[in-house]
Amino acid sequence: MDFKQKVVDLVSEQVDLPKEKISMLIERPKNPKMGDYAFPAFALAKIEHKNPALIAKDIAEKISDDNFTSIQAVGPYVNFAIDHAKLVNATLNDVLTEKEHFGDQKLGEGNVPIDMSSPNIAKPMSMGHLRSTVIGNSIAKTLEKVGYTPIKINYLGDYGTQFGKLITAYRLWGNEEDVKKDPITNLFHYYVKFHEEAEKDPKLEDEGRAAFKKLENGDEEEIKLWKWFREVSLQEFNRIYKELGVTFDSYNGEAFFNDKMQPVVDELREKGLLEESRGAQVVNLGEDENPALILKSDGSSLYMTRDLAAALYRKKEYDFVMSLYVAGGEQTGHFKQLKQVLKKMGYDWSDNIHHIPFGLITQGGKKLSTRKGNVVFLDQVLKDAVSLAEQQIEEKNPNLSNKKQVAHDVGVGAVVFHDLKNDRMDNFDFDLEEVVRFEGDTGPYVQYTNARAQSILRKANKEISMDNLSLNDDWSFAVAKALADFPAIVEKASEKFEPSIIAKYALDLSKKFNKYYANVRILDEDNQLNARLALVQATSIVLTEALRLLGVNAPKEM
Repeated sequence: MDFKQKVVDLVSEQVDLPKEKISMLIERPKNPKMGDYAFPAFALAKIEHKNPALIAKDIAEKISDDNFTSIQAVGPYVNFAIDHAKLVNATLNDVLTEKEHFGDQKLGEGNVPIDMSSPNIAKPMSMGHLRSTVIGNSIAKTLEKVGYTPIKINYLGDYGTQFGKLITAYRLWGNEEDVKKDPITNLFHYYVKFHEEAEKDPKLEDEGRAAFKKLENGDEEEIKLWKWFREVSLQEFNRIYKELGVTFDSYNGEAFFNDKMQPVVDELREKGLLEESRGAQVVNLGEDENPALILKSDGSSLYMTRDLAAALYRKKEYDFVMSLYVAGGEQTGHFKQLKQVLKKMGYDWSDNIHHIPFGLITQGGKKLSTRKGNVVFLDQVLKDAVSLAEQQIEEKNPNLSNKKQVAHDVGVGAVVFHDLKNDRMDNFDFDLEEVVRFEGDTGPYVQYTNARAQSILRKANKEISMDNLSLNDDWSFAVAKALADFPAIVEKASEKFEPSIIAKYALDLSKKFNKYYANVRILDEDNQLNARLALVQATSIVLTEALRLLGVNAPKEM
């Protein structure tokens, strides 16, 4: 039962406000003794020309419902205190009946392409790539839970001037044997060396641009090298995606749109939108806006050209209801221009394109930069996290079965959860010890809470019945109330494209359950044992599902 909705329904019978407005006004009193929900009467003061305290008193006197132990006015608020036993009983019934589908909703439908991860070919995946990958993956899972069909697209950075630079660097300093031995490390080394040398000899930049132009024009040698770099890079990327448990529906990168850009340029020209500016072709976006650069003065394409082609292709291919781009906050201007150009082209569906920005991972307060070689490799972070998890298991539970798998789930889960637990727009400074920490507000803490619940159920070894699941103590009510909030949490996370809402919820539920565990003798043989075990089972179901929505596994033993 949705008790908040019950409050909305009761209030709506007494006031002249739409239910959506009432729902937005409902609050949670900071002091639990004041009740579980509160409706502030301030919004009605101007309408009824009365003191809000008197309005609240009038409303409270007219409402009665046996799902609440008290409905009373406290100053300008109408406070509702839920019948604890009824909430616990209703919530446990809902969770145990619906199991992992608890929280499923039909908030929307239709295809939602999610442009995410998008590493650059021939460069190792860094901690910077982790953000787009895990945020996009969690958003996809959450949107699916509320009715949409997500389409995860890995828009590979497999085209552009950087490949001319890499080809030039390989020809100057590389050799085939080294690349075959350790492709990503060596290709990355060549790329960094190119930029170091180009600072001393700017002519190298011209050579890089010339090599890319040859690639664009279909030069066989350039294409052969480019394909090789792409193939060895994808093998490495897929190994890391497997570690993270992330899959994609499409790997169509920038190169896929190479033959789809000219029709876009032609369309812009036909619609009178292209203008020349210093030899380049641009779309004017207004006096106070920078123009969108479509073609360089030498005729070569840019990110904007390819992203326009990609947006048009995705609309045709998927007929999307929304299209999401999970990319760093520094790209906000680019996506704003993308939408503006599409709008000028007459495509109103551009209103359904959303940039999902996120903050930076820094090191020592400085932005990570592949170009300058200042980078933290994701592969190494995952290995270190799993290794630390293995050490913890050896110290605390050396006889644990399936130790390798559990260490993998805990180590990788620690890295993913650490990224997702903070608001996605927050920047954070990379600290390996902080990332793989297992105490405090961490993924392993939530995983351990779930494993503790599973351990209790194994010890009890009883079939849980659905009869009489009422519990009256404050500890069980706090847990059940948190469980009842899960569908609303899923809804909020999906609407805001914000995984941290689910991560923070999982931490809060874990803390409430661990307080319950510390204060209640769960396995005592009495007439409430079945209800207590039902609460434990329901907690495990919801924690496991919350972790799944974050892309984190939930081992049953730790």
